[in-house]
Amino acid sequence: MIPVDKSSRQALGPRAADADALNSHGDVGRGEQRTCVGASVAAFFTLADPVSGAGGSLTLLLPLLLIPVLYLMLFRPQQKRQKQWQEMLAGLKTGDRVTTAGGLRGTILNIKDDAIVIRVPPDNIKLEVAKNAIASVTTQEPSGS
Repeated sequence: MIPVDKSSRQALGPRAADADALNSHGDVGRGEQRTCVGASVAAFFTLADPVSGAGGSLTLLLPLLLIPVLYLMLFRPQQKRQKQWQEMLAGLKTGDRVTTAGGLRGTILNIKDDAIVIRVPPDNIKLEVAKNAIASVTTQEPSGS
């Protein structure tokens, strides 16, 4: 059990005084155990470390300092990739070679509002796929034979 000083017990109210009480079997009762944990947590946040002076405020500021880090490491790169993908879809034109999310590769024959018609080799099959299914535009390097 963590000892709690007298000023913390007064701040927590009358139940904190019962935290050290034992039941008839000599064990700490269920309600008293919860109060003891609550008193310990309250004492941790209310009592400042005399060496550092502001130990409680640092622990409260830590989550606030992590928010910009999470934004820069997680959300910003995803937004950047989404913007590049939207620009790639806006720049599609007839004759471009594309790869779909399912792995089909073909040449664009026709562009509609929300769909694209592609020709897939070797049998030159025409397929209509959703624009959102386009994963990338593949550029075929000219072979210098």
